[in-house]
Amino acid sequence: MSRVCQLTGKRPITGNNVSHSNARTKRRFLPNLHTKKMFIPETGTWVTLKICSTALRTINKLGIYAYLKKLESKGVNTGVKL
Repeated sequence: MSRVCQLTGKRPITGNNVSHSNARTKRRFLPNLHTKKMFIPETGTWVTLKICSTALRTINKLGIYAYLKKLESKGVNTGVKL
């Protein structure tokens, strides 16, 4: 599986390691991803999502159903049927 958050779309970005001598080498900054299985009580279904920690915090704040509805209204394809 790719290292992309299913809800926010966060993906790896590139940058540089900078040594003490200021030599630069390429590196990747990976998103903080977690595979979570969540229950949606409004639909009575379980979904497994690969999400980043910021999406998890937003789900804890709003609720999974409200967050998915918000993304759906924005036109984001999450792959979750409501």
